Amino acid sequence: MRESHLLTFSTHDAVELSYRHWPALSPVETKRRAVVMLHRGHEHSGRLTHLVDELELPDCDFFAWDARGHGLSPGARGDSPSFATSVRDVQTFIDHIGSTHRIEEENLAIVAQSVGAVVVATWAHDYAPKVRALVLASPAFKVKLYVPFARTALKLIRALRGNFFVNSYVKARFLTHDPVRIQSYQQDPLIARAISVNMLLGLHEAARRVVADAQAIHIPTQLLISGADFVVERKPQVTFFERLGSIRKEKHVLPGFFHDTLGERDRSRVISQARRFIRHNFDTPMASPSLLDADRIGPMCAEAEALAAPVPPNSIQGHYWRAMRTGMSLGAQLSHGLKLGFETGFDSGSTLDYVYRNKPTGLTVLGRKIDQLYLSSIGWRAIRRRKRHVEELLRGAISRLRSADQPVRIVDIAAGHGRYILEAIQDLEERPASIVLRDYSDINVRDGSALIQAKGFGEVARFIKADAFDQADLATLSPRPTLVVVSGLYELFGDNQLVGRSLAGAAEALEPGGYIVYTGQPWHPQLKLIARALTSHRDGQPWVMRRRTQAEMDQLVAAAGLVKITQRIDDWGIFTVSLAQKPY
Repeated sequence: MRESHLLTFSTHDAVELSYRHWPALSPVETKRRAVVMLHRGHEHSGRLTHLVDELELPDCDFFAWDARGHGLSPGARGDSPSFATSVRDVQTFIDHIGSTHRIEEENLAIVAQSVGAVVVATWAHDYAPKVRALVLASPAFKVKLYVPFARTALKLIRALRGNFFVNSYVKARFLTHDPVRIQSYQQDPLIARAISVNMLLGLHEAARRVVADAQAIHIPTQLLISGADFVVERKPQVTFFERLGSIRKEKHVLPGFFHDTLGERDRSRVISQARRFIRHNFDTPMASPSLLDADRIGPMCAEAEALAAPVPPNSIQGHYWRAMRTGMSLGAQLSHGLKLGFETGFDSGSTLDYVYRNKPTGLTVLGRKIDQLYLSSIGWRAIRRRKRHVEELLRGAISRLRSADQPVRIVDIAAGHGRYILEAIQDLEERPASIVLRDYSDINVRDGSALIQAKGFGEVARFIKADAFDQADLATLSPRPTLVVVSGLYELFGDNQLVGRSLAGAAEALEPGGYIVYTGQPWHPQLKLIARALTSHRDGQPWVMRRRTQAEMDQLVAAAGLVKITQRIDDWGIFTVSLAQKPY
């Protein structure tokens, strides 16, 4: 049996999570490989120890963590600040393995069970990592709660009393037929039967999103389904597999297996299948599909075309959306936010600036209430989270530039009113050498220039009218920027050639070693509402958005010669903000 080292790594919020490392027995020094394992809910890394030897991969390092609130890691048992926080922890763990153990992301395979498998699937969807393979065992895409309307009741109780905890109903004998595993589960003091309702409901929402959009995942994936699972439902697992965008994928249904798939009594066959899959993907060149033409072919293109297609006027949908538009138009008589949206476009810089300020205004108490509901919609909440993430990565890039003794010269190629730029840097001890805000809208140039003066940046900042898609103009930016920001622009334009030219121009202008902060929109739960009821700033046309998966967005950035460094995403998986660097 291989010996393990018990270690810790620090998360983004400075929590020290515990993990185990089993060094390779016969490492290939020129290309170190590793298997990263994530445990199921209630358990911990020690429960995966048997896999290190059973998988028979002596040339691979093995890693396994204790998730927040599990095993030796801190936190209330079965809890996390949010499900999205646990997903981000995976990326932090992978980054730690790369920086501390010197194993690159492309030389990692991931093995995950149950809740851990959903965390990994969400991470694969949201962060588009370049790992070699995923082995997902009985992913808990839908937990069997058995009590009618259980999730509805949990949501209602949480709304009344806040987060609380429930205990697992599952007995060890319903997890596996292996008597040794049953006994160890019953006697393990680190097993935590509790799970917070926040995590339980967050798991459910993330799983629904990932199953619905599994086409965005292109990593080679092996799905293992227990045939007699009392804990999770099979149908979402099958749907996930059918929609999975991976070129290399395989599904195995295991008759008679209980939920602890990789800890079952007769697991040798399934372990052999996992070993074969991991080994094959390690020994075969990576085969990620090119997504640079995803605007012209593929599921995201088809989705946008369906949204742009007119609804038959006398159909039920036609009547519904006509009523929705009428209701919103009436609301705009009282709500200042809705009125501004209809006047300037719901995707305009003026609307975004109003959303950022987040102060409900309107005629009468009813108008302010309508405005409050409008501003609290899921899309606008995610926009405000995106603003905070842009500010965070912007300040981080400035810190990196200063550490490298490089000047800070910022250009935002489509700034809107420029509020997020100015508010991100207003508290810095040392101001940037220059700030150039650009936008194509006369209104944005006017109001942005006024905001520069109001914020006291007149000496270092200026606002000019310019086209964010003029490659030649961008390439000759002066002074040459060390930090380019593109926030909320590319999401509005589905044409990849247009976006590619913009990125190429910005990349050419950047000083070597400079950075670009860019945003993406891999998911949105209200695409149909937006396309059918809201108008764009472009001649009042319907606001039809074509989503880009994170993998597609990252490929466009890479095609411009930039290297992605890090990423943020909101709790709902709607908007991403990423930081990339131009190599020296």
